[in-house]
Amino acid sequence: MTFTGVYVPLITPFDAAGAVALEALEGLAHDALRDGAAGLVALGTTAEPSALTGGERRAVVEVVARVCREHHAPLMIGADSVRAVGALRDAAAALSLVPPFLRPGEDGVVAWFEALSAAAAVPLIVYHVPYRTGQHLSTAALRRIAAIPGVAGIKYANGGIDAGTAELLADPPEDFAVLGADDAVVSPLLAMGAHGGILASAHVATSDFAGLVAAWHAGDAVRARALGNRLAALSLALFAEPNPAVIKGVLHALGRIPTAAVRLPLLPASPATVEAARRLAAPPSRKPPSSATRGTPPPPISGATPAATVAATSGRRRAAGPG
Repeated sequence: MTFTGVYVPLITPFDAAGAVALEALEGLAHDALRDGAAGLVALGTTAEPSALTGGERRAVVEVVARVCREHHAPLMIGADSVRAVGALRDAAAALSLVPPFLRPGEDGVVAWFEALSAAAAVPLIVYHVPYRTGQHLSTAALRRIAAIPGVAGIKYANGGIDAGTAELLADPPEDFAVLGADDAVVSPLLAMGAHGGILASAHVATSDFAGLVAAWHAGDAVRARALGNRLAALSLALFAEPNPAVIKGVLHALGRIPTAAVRLPLLPASPATVEAARRLAAPPSRKPPSSATRGTPPPPISGATPAATVAATSGRRRAAGPG
């Protein structure tokens, strides 16, 4: 299959005791698919996977996979090792990061994805984010990766749109999905021919991001530009502090998750940043808060950090450890 449309890389919500709020996660997953997302991502980097236990990761995948089955929607699962990709079965694709920190060079990166693809039971979506991995890849290297059997596309977060972006999209590899992941510039990337996006910002404006993709694919530039300009401002606000802290703050303020807690080394976003993003977010379009969040009122946007958020974050310190 060619992956198109908007994929939401789901956060991992936590309750006031610091545990994974699985009911709230299920609600987010249903809402995203009902509001026009093409599919979901479980255990992407937005989900704070390194801060989750093995049991928590398995529970997250189970919940999101069940929702995707109910909606007949594709599921991507973050997996960055030969063992992990080889174990995936209940997924449309594995989302696999370019090896970070080591900077093995382009030949090493290509060899790594050849090994991953050979071990994988599902197609791979390569996550290219050089400003986080430290490994830049030329267009020629991306074409080599695209030619690997079993590699179905790329989550493209190049840090902007440059000459390499233009070169890739001017002659995209056949049957290879280019999915934008720099949320603020996804509109111009779609205008250049990208197939869709894996967009954390789509947690709070799913239908608008889905409409943006549809508008560009239909050639409706007037509508697409208007949507794209508004959603770029929203995305910049949602990424004003380390992701997913602001997104969680906005979702909590909208009553969609029980707390805004993140796990160390992340910290909750500042009230002012959350308020600025919330003002740009699409209003709740569907329903009152679910039973997972009902009875847990959202925090005041101004003033001190909510005690529940502090408690949930602090409560994980010993479990997370110093590194």
